[in-house]
Amino acid sequence: MLGIRKQISESKSLTDFGRMPNIKVFSGSSHVDLAQKICDRLGIEQGKVVTKKFSNGECSVEIGESVRGEDVYIVQSGCDEVNDMLMELLIMINACKIASACRVTALIPCFPYARQDKKDKSRAPISAKLVANMLSVAGADHIITMDLHASQIQGFFDIPVDNLYAEPAVIKWIKENIQDWRNSCIVSPDAGGAKRVTSMADRLNVDFALIHKERKRANEVASMVLVGDVKDQVAILLDDMADTCGTFCHAAEKLIEAGASKVYAICTHGIFSGPAITRINESVFEAVVVTNTIPQEERQKQAPKIQVWTSVRQIMI
Repeated sequence: MLGIRKQISESKSLTDFGRMPNIKVFSGSSHVDLAQKICDRLGIEQGKVVTKKFSNGECSVEIGESVRGEDVYIVQSGCDEVNDMLMELLIMINACKIASACRVTALIPCFPYARQDKKDKSRAPISAKLVANMLSVAGADHIITMDLHASQIQGFFDIPVDNLYAEPAVIKWIKENIQDWRNSCIVSPDAGGAKRVTSMADRLNVDFALIHKERKRANEVASMVLVGDVKDQVAILLDDMADTCGTFCHAAEKLIEAGASKVYAICTHGIFSGPAITRINESVFEAVVVTNTIPQEERQKQAPKIQVWTSVRQIMI
């Protein structure tokens, strides 16, 4: 949260013809609670906006107050009905821009289509680049996001992008909630997260390991091989997002087989789609810990193992 507040506060140095612009924070329909907590933290009122759908499914947005010459922030996370949330965000950005806002910043905690960041096979689209183009064309002047799936997505934009990191909050949570954290091993569920776990392991001064996996197809893992030793240690699986949780749950079973005493899962974005809730409930995890980049209230009722960082203030709320 402090990272977001710092980004927003820095905008006060911008002037519009010598006048200090006011900050206005609007929320899309994806995560109203987060937007309200940001406003409470900043000590301002949340901007008035009405979002709805026509009977044919089209998004409708009505900005309920003047934004002329103002510094506007729009909070919208890429979750649940991702395409609708993205379209709603684009319309809100454009509505504020053509209403003469001084600057429009899109605050997108969970960036949509971030996993489609490269051309990994013939005729595959780079959808993350397409989303970046759409945001720019809609009129966004600045993007703030959190733990991008691939850091090169920042290069898809011709406008400033601030990618906030959950690592300080993860370290804080581990030290406060895992009693035997000094005898732990940070584990990446795939080779792509090796840099993330080595950085975390270095800061905690503990061991690290990774799991090499082969996929049959998207969201389906064929085989896993553990690289590293977790025997008699607390294994902490670390990733940027958890979707169907197939990888996480298979990895956890592999770690228990390898002799880990306990297994925790920590990720920034808890998407939890499809069979994720059932898999978490049946898993060997002590806890599955996520940030509130995506609302989790309903999922927590269905899966008690899901925990949301509520005491961490340096990243979100």
